[in-house]
Amino acid sequence: MLANLLDPLVWSVRHAPDNKTALTLASATHFDLILTSEKTSGKEDVDLLRKIRSIRPHTRLIILTEEGTPADVIASMRERAFSYFSRPFSLSLLADMVLIAAEGPCWDDGIEVVSATPDWIRLLARCDLKTADRLIQFMHEVADLPEPESDAVAMAFREILMNAIEHGGHFRPDQYVEISYVRAKHMVMCRVKDPGEGFTLDEIQHAAIANPPDDPARHMAYRDAKGLRPGGYGVLLAQKLVDELIYDEKGSEVLLVKYLDVTPLEH
Repeated sequence: MLANLLDPLVWSVRHAPDNKTALTLASATHFDLILTSEKTSGKEDVDLLRKIRSIRPHTRLIILTEEGTPADVIASMRERAFSYFSRPFSLSLLADMVLIAAEGPCWDDGIEVVSATPDWIRLLARCDLKTADRLIQFMHEVADLPEPESDAVAMAFREILMNAIEHGGHFRPDQYVEISYVRAKHMVMCRVKDPGEGFTLDEIQHAAIANPPDDPARHMAYRDAKGLRPGGYGVLLAQKLVDELIYDEKGSEVLLVKYLDVTPLEH
């Protein structure tokens, strides 16, 4: 995958048989990007990341593992891993993440863990698209939900996060979105708070959720007239994917709630 993805005239790829060798190589030579092997656990790879970053603080490392837990994902975020993938994962999504790491500017401070346990996580995320892509992958890994709830929550979270970054933060890298994720026995809840001034339905003609029943495509004409990119279905889509979508009075803070069908164990 790496050989096909990265221009061999620009990139050279070296292989290390284990984490110990990888640490030795990284200590002696600067590498722009390091990917771990699925053969090692998430915990072992976080330990490798911690040791590498003590020597080379801005190394971008993507963890691949067959054996990981939500606690490992949280630890990787605290140590500023670039991304985290556990089996089974999509090679196309991994390829996209490698390109983001390879082609982006040298930064690694877009996601800050405020506090975290596997059941309750509080984060700050910078208002840019690449940080959003990284955060969505981390949250997919840490959620550890059954299907199809996992895909529904991930898609809804993505739509609300993108809205917060675009319309609340205006893609300004000096602005941050606040995110909380809570996992209870019978539900999951995501809270997203953007740095904007909020909105009312009268002010978001660009969104499909504001369309009147007799004109379901009105927002498309509005977006075209204003020169906005195609879209506007984010909030409406999120509303269909989760059980509760609740905005605060100001309109800058939203709760997503998904109830889980958990069958109690028989005694």
